[in-house]
Amino acid sequence: MKIYQQLLELRERSRGFHLITPEVVHALPQLSELKTGICQVFIQHTSASLTINENADPTVRKDFETYFNKAVPENDPDYVHNDEGPDDMPAHLKAALLGSSVMIPVRNGRLALGTWQGIYLCEHRDHGGKRRLVITAWGE
Repeated sequence: MKIYQQLLELRERSRGFHLITPEVVHALPQLSELKTGICQVFIQHTSASLTINENADPTVRKDFETYFNKAVPENDPDYVHNDEGPDDMPAHLKAALLGSSVMIPVRNGRLALGTWQGIYLCEHRDHGGKRRLVITAWGE
């Protein structure tokens, strides 16, 4: 069994859902050495998240942002945690709903994503800053 791990710092992005699949693949070239395995991508933050979804039509990412803003609105008077502004607590809730990691099979040295699938960085803050990922792949 082979195990590879790489840290990846993503540049700051605006609030929204951003495709990062090429950056993840580029950061871990050792994927090509695995015939079969698993790749985990983990984000080291509590106000951004990761998910896998549509990689072709950008309106899907726009609709994700619209949905989550409606589901978890800002300026809710019941929120107690607002140390970093009105997008702070909603960002934590959105990240909890979507999750901090994705697991993807590796097949013949490549991520075995479906034809229309891509990895999203889900940035829930207006100014979230750079985001750190830990990418771990293992297999044979």
